[in-house]
Amino acid sequence: MYVYGKNVAYEIINDESKIKKAFLSKKFDDKNIINMLNRNNIKIKYLDKFTMDKMVDGNHQGIIFDVVDYEYYDIDELISGNDLIVILDHLEDPHNFGAIIRTCEAAGVSGIIIPKDRSVSVNSTVMKVSTGALERVKVCQVTNLSQSIDYLKKKGFWIVGTDMDGTDYRKIDYSGNIGIIIGNEGKGMGDLVSKKCDFIASIPMKGSINSLNASVAAGIIIFEAMGRR
Repeated sequence: MYVYGKNVAYEIINDESKIKKAFLSKKFDDKNIINMLNRNNIKIKYLDKFTMDKMVDGNHQGIIFDVVDYEYYDIDELISGNDLIVILDHLEDPHNFGAIIRTCEAAGVSGIIIPKDRSVSVNSTVMKVSTGALERVKVCQVTNLSQSIDYLKKKGFWIVGTDMDGTDYRKIDYSGNIGIIIGNEGKGMGDLVSKKCDFIASIPMKGSINSLNASVAAGIIIFEAMGRR
């Protein structure tokens, strides 16, 4: 997997076990990064900008790492007691996913659960957008999201879904073990997932637009929940 950009580079550069090779632009002039790569014995290959532009879909800032694929956590590794876990119900946009990872890191959530099929996964764009936060957030990928929610409920979690038709998110009790579900960008939560929710949280709207970007809605509810725990 390729990851790119200076912020991501600074986050992972000291973990040489993750980096297989570094690709730098022939005009790359960040001496700190070059020195750190040499100090950690990471192989460097210099390329022209045209070649690097074809390698990734984004602003690489003259640096691309070839890294080992992300190793997902087991669901039990997210549970330690009095946890808040974010569950993404078939989110598709890697930019939304990366932004949610940043929010989760800033808020101190216990981890994120995503489904394996028909969903965004950890890729180079997610790494770039999360700006290194992924290194400090546990992401669990599960085969069956519905069964995983049932498992959390057996472990004592209350499940809070998100939808336009629900309870004002500020009036919900977020104490104890909580799982917050953020639905798909266009369809929201699936019917089966929605039926497993103990509460449905809604963000009151005053404008003419009746929905928020998934990452924005997630940020509002996550920080409300963490602030009242």
